[in-house]
Amino acid sequence: MDPIPLSAIQHAVYCLRQAALIHLERLWAENRFTAEGDVLHAVADKGGTRRVKGVRRVLSLPLGSSRLNISGVADLVEFAPDGTAFPVEYKRGKPKLHRADEAQLCAQALCLEEMTGRPVPEGALFYAETRRRLVVPFDADLRALTEAAIADLAQVFASEATPPPTAQKSRCRACSLAELCRPEAWGRPARAWRDRMVVTALAEPTP
Repeated sequence: MDPIPLSAIQHAVYCLRQAALIHLERLWAENRFTAEGDVLHAVADKGGTRRVKGVRRVLSLPLGSSRLNISGVADLVEFAPDGTAFPVEYKRGKPKLHRADEAQLCAQALCLEEMTGRPVPEGALFYAETRRRLVVPFDADLRALTEAAIADLAQVFASEATPPPTAQKSRCRACSLAELCRPEAWGRPARAWRDRMVVTALAEPTP
């Protein structure tokens, strides 16, 4: 199986169906939120390396983990003089109540640990609206959430089956795929078929 994209992990934690629609069914739709994200990543996507006060800053660094079968590109990784990596992910908006952004960042840390052979204890999310870094410790709970999302994605990709919508309907309002996903209509055909079968069975004469 091809490596799971790092970006898919953020999608999976937010909504596993969204991840499948984007990465399995290859559906995508632009909205204001995705457009803002594209602008924010434009600088990082140019790549490059420079040193600032002894810290090596690498933009658009390719990452991968053979153990987890994931790969992608980090917006920015800062390497301390002792070689310890500190990943930084650029995000639009402001810090979220869910942990989807943190899981994507944690996946980068897991890749860096495998690639460098050194622990990566924390990283940061830089939000465009607040213009501040939010330091994210890679604790046991976040690592477990991240690896669980990777396992869920692996199962979805292997089965090639798109899961049902998230039960947290508030997340659908900001989703760029709402019109393509149509969560409010999901499952209706199956229920209608079941109801017809019940009516047909009740209408049949009893022997």
